[in-house]
Amino acid sequence: MDWKRTESCEVAAMNIGILTFPGVTQLDLTGPYEVFSRMPDTRVDLVWKTTEPVASDTGFALQPTLALATAPAFDVIVVPGGPGQNDLMDDAVVLDFLRRQARSAQWVMSVCTGSLVLAAAGLLHGRRAACHWLSLPLLEIFGTVPVAGRVVRDGQVLTTAGVSAGIDGALALVAELQGREQAELIQLMIEYDPQPLFDAGSPATAAPELVERVRTFAAGFLDARRQAAEQAAELLETSR
Repeated sequence: MDWKRTESCEVAAMNIGILTFPGVTQLDLTGPYEVFSRMPDTRVDLVWKTTEPVASDTGFALQPTLALATAPAFDVIVVPGGPGQNDLMDDAVVLDFLRRQARSAQWVMSVCTGSLVLAAAGLLHGRRAACHWLSLPLLEIFGTVPVAGRVVRDGQVLTTAGVSAGIDGALALVAELQGREQAELIQLMIEYDPQPLFDAGSPATAAPELVERVRTFAAGFLDARRQAAEQAAELLETSR
């Protein structure tokens, strides 16, 4: 079986686009990319307004392969999260792109706070969705039902919890698209066998004082994210 990703010069049976924006959290993007790029007969593109390199929130350089304006209709469109997501919630170019893609895509997926971008595009109204635990309550601003789940599916939309959950979401989509056996083969190939050294990966299991420290550390940014979400929700309501 050929495990190589389909190159750009070949015809792919499955085309997947991952939004790649300044300030994205690298693992939100590269986790799903690692999974999807191992699907047979599949092409995975990183898409942004230009094909110039984009810096993640930690300075990791990412190279978009397609511009939004010339991107095809993808079978799967993926929106990762990260601090740069705040600016996307009122970015008309990005939101219009996502709405167009969602009309024809088999699946729309988000990782972490990428669900807030989908919500700002009007794609999660009345739907159940996941998000990073710190920002999960903000989904209610858009009329979305927050769900504290690692992977949440509602119709053609699949959302995940924070950062590392993007790998789980991608494997779940592989199972939907190409069957469980294919998903399990990829899981084994990348040796995705999580056995964390510490039981602190969720506010439900981490020590209360640790949860409070994280909340305190993120308080300023969360306030800014809430303001951005409220403004985006107002714009969305006005446009309806």
